[in-house]
Amino acid sequence: MVSNRPKATWIFDCCTWMIKSRQKLGKYQIEKKLGEGGFAGVYRALDTIEGVRVALKIPYSQSLSSDTLEECLKEVRMMASLDHPHILSLKNAEFIEGHFVLAFPLAEQTLGDRITKRMSMAQGISYTEQMLEAVSYAHQRRIIHCDLKPENMVLFANGDLRLTDFGIAKIAMRTLRASGSGTVGYIAPEQAMGRPSFRSDVFSLGLVLYRVFSGKLPEWPFAWPPPNYRALCDRVSPEFVEMLRRSLQMEPQRRYRNATQMLSAFRRLKARAILNNEATANAGKKKKTGRDWRTLRYQQFLRNYGKVIDVNGSCKKCKGPVAESMIACPWCSSDRQMHVRETRFPQVCPRCEGGMKLDWSFCPWCEGPEFELGSTRSFTDKRYTTSCDNEECGGRLMPFMRFCPWCDTRVQRTWNLTGSKDKCRSCGWGVSREFWSCCPWCATDI
Repeated sequence: MVSNRPKATWIFDCCTWMIKSRQKLGKYQIEKKLGEGGFAGVYRALDTIEGVRVALKIPYSQSLSSDTLEECLKEVRMMASLDHPHILSLKNAEFIEGHFVLAFPLAEQTLGDRITKRMSMAQGISYTEQMLEAVSYAHQRRIIHCDLKPENMVLFANGDLRLTDFGIAKIAMRTLRASGSGTVGYIAPEQAMGRPSFRSDVFSLGLVLYRVFSGKLPEWPFAWPPPNYRALCDRVSPEFVEMLRRSLQMEPQRRYRNATQMLSAFRRLKARAILNNEATANAGKKKKTGRDWRTLRYQQFLRNYGKVIDVNGSCKKCKGPVAESMIACPWCSSDRQMHVRETRFPQVCPRCEGGMKLDWSFCPWCEGPEFELGSTRSFTDKRYTTSCDNEECGGRLMPFMRFCPWCDTRVQRTWNLTGSKDKCRSCGWGVSREFWSCCPWCATDI
């Protein structure tokens, strides 16, 4: 609960007391100091009523000025409303003898403590998923953490990771900026300039994960590859490395939009990250390479969707399978305004090099003027699935056409990807989040 507070003036007159071992605050018996930061001290204490040990976070008096007290109470109420298995729950919050006391379940150690010792790949992957799930939950509720770091991720005996310091972190960071103290650490560059966003949390997550799997924390100016890059590549798959590289882009717009999108990307590669490590550890088997994993992934995609989207080429950059109808590579997001690959049609558009039938007057893949017909005949094609929405036309259309090849009307319908229920949030066309990171129809991240 959050109790009603006494008058603020009384609070700050009394907050100069020092917290000492064996001191009693209400029902809590202080046992030892666990740590301290720029905003608060953390103590192990015994709840003498419930008979359990808890962690008490007690902000310093200088951190809770009269200007920040009301905001702090608002943030604590927000923190108390978070209900997720990987977010540390707030047991109690109240003013005791002039101290603002926050009580939490007592963990065994922090992730910061844990990463100083050897960690199995499976354990690291488990921690990765848990922290991404926690931050994703917060981002879906429009909450930015602002202080993601291993010390704010606590571990329990059953292998559970829980994220701490929601809400309070924002006040703490404002206090640090005002005092001119603090280090860059796990903070995104734009956040250090006072412009935090969901993408700032993504950057911090990338730094945490890079340190977990490589043993080194990247530092300013965050040039790629960072220190211990080879150690990272020896432990995880190329897809996992690419996920980290994208999360650590200096330009926020080039990162994952939020932790939810990053979590989706992680879940697509989770099994491969573990298998890649197991293959490396097995001396009796040939070590898998990045190309092996990409090839297997592409082959599985082609089995599922190759005929559906009429794949007839590969991306120049990543070699992933693509189709003439795509304006962006769904694997690496590179631009595809020009197809420059073989086509199954008898002629190509001189603008985009997409294939065309001889009886089409317009290119269905790009916008432009009418072409001279290559034939006066009309040709049937089993790839036609629907008709133009223009009542005066009614010409037949193939999946993922952007324009009617008969009248040049822009196609208004949203095309589905047969076999997938996923939709692009931007254009509404069908996508496969299982395989793709970018919508090939509108070039936005998925």
